[in-house]
Formats: sequence, C-alpha cells, structure tokens
Amino acid sequence: QGGTIVFDCGPDPVTITLDQPAKIFNDAKPDVTIDGGGLITLSGGGTSRILYMNTCDQDLHWTTSHCNDQDHPRLTVQNLTFADGNAINISNEGERGGGGAIWARGGRLKIVNCRFFNNHCAYGGPDVGGGAVRVFDQYRDLPVYVVNSTFGGAQGYGNEGSNGGGISSIGVSWTIINCLFSHNRATGSGASSPEDGLPGGGNGGAIYNDGNTMTLSITGTLIENNNVNAHGSAIFFVTNDYTGNISIENSVIRNNTGGSWYTLPGISMHPQTRQKITDSVIE
Repeated sequence: QGGTIVFDCGPDPVTITLDQPAKIFNDAKPDVTIDGGGLITLSGGGTSRILYMNTCDQDLHWTTSHCNDQDHPRLTVQNLTFADGNAINISNEGERGGGGAIWARGGRLKIVNCRFFNNHCAYGGPDVGGGAVRVFDQYRDLPVYVVNSTFGGAQGYGNEGSNGGGISSIGVSWTIINCLFSHNRATGSGASSPEDGLPGGGNGGAIYNDGNTMTLSITGTLIENNNVNAHGSAIFFVTNDYTGNISIENSVIRNNTGGSWYTLPGISMHPQTRQKITDSVIE
C-alpha cells in the first residue's frame, strides 16, 4: 500500500530471509520508504533476489502507457542490510536479469545508509549485471541517489555479477555520496561481444554505467580492491554517443585490478567523455 514500512523486531539485529522477492506495486501510494532502523538484514538466503520494482510489469499493475517514464513509485530504502541475494538464474540476457539484491525500473530509487553483502547475479553475458543493484529508466532521467552506503567492504563480503559487481545500469544517471565499494567483482569475460567461447561481460568491478546521455557523480567515496576480467576494474562508464559526464570529487580510487583499456587508473571510458575530477586520488 505504500507509505513507510518499519520493522517491530525488538532491540537486537534481525535477519529476515525471503524465498521470493518483495515487490513494489505501481498503484500503491506514490512514496514508499522501507526503513530497517539499522537493525534489519533482508536476505535472499542465497537463492532469491530480494527486492523488485518495475513500472512496466503489468503483474505489478501497469498504471500508465509511458511506464518507463512515470514519476512513481518513489522508492527509498534506508538503514538496511541486503545480503545473499541471488539473481543468477533470472534470464541472463532478458531485461529482468541482474540485480541480486535490488532490480528497479521506472519511478525513482534512493538508497540511503544501506549495506550490500555477498549478492550475486548471472556470472556471464554482455549486458546483464548488478551483483547488488540493477537499474533501468528513471523518471525524466533523474539520477539514482546512493548515500552513505557500503557495497562489499571486506574480503568475503563482495558482490558479483557479469558486469558491475556493485551496481549496473543502462542509460541511468547516478549520484553517489560518501560510499564504499570494495571487494566486488565483474565475473564475465569477453566484454561486449561474446566470442571464442567466452560469454561476454566482465566490465565494471564496482560500477557499470552504459547507455547514452547520462551522468555519474561521485563524491566522498572510496573505491578499492575491486576486480574485473575485461574493462573498468573500478568504473566502466561508456556512453555510445559520447554525451555522458563523469564527476569525481573528494574521492579515492585505488588498488583495483584486472582488465585493460584504461583512460584513468581503474576507469574505462571513451577519451571524449566530459570529465571533472577535483581533490581526488586515482591510482
């Protein structure tokens, strides 16, 4: 029904294990906030994606003819841990593949003070991705906000998927503030074109950002110890028509490994990409 969802589970940390994804319905109240109060872990138990929102899924009540550009649901997840989500067996190259913890299309998505540990999606394929989070389409191309959140953070806690061990998107802008991405991995191989027996993928150890006319803004963020097989051990940012913008401020990107085709250490992007990098360490 929308509104704010909180958990009355007592004063101690609690893990809630789902055997199927929780779903956001499109005809509920337009604003939906899921607040774990810093105590709740939502787990896929290693077998299930955790959260699914799709304004173009008629099973979730298709409410407009322009489903990919409607202004709701406006979903905020905050003060939660998402762990052991699994979208490995959800159509590798179908548009609903990827997103071991969260898959979202349309409306708006904000992630605030959350942790993502050990989430997985398909291990190979040129377009599928988002070990933790996968996003398509946001209302009026507004950015997804990710604030004070951790993706991985230590050995054994990282997220994995063919492209974008942490987050992955097609044609979506992101604003990332005060976050940590470490020990995530893009597991695919062969990059954008499967050949020679390789499945494709392996781009964006932490972040995979593909499409056109998009912006990636990173502030106060540490991206380290992520790994790829193909390109962008920290960030893969490719706009097919060279219209994208990338901004990195007061951030550190270091010690990311694997891959090739680097414009900056750990960052794969076209040389024509508009860049603004200030007060940051990239090595």
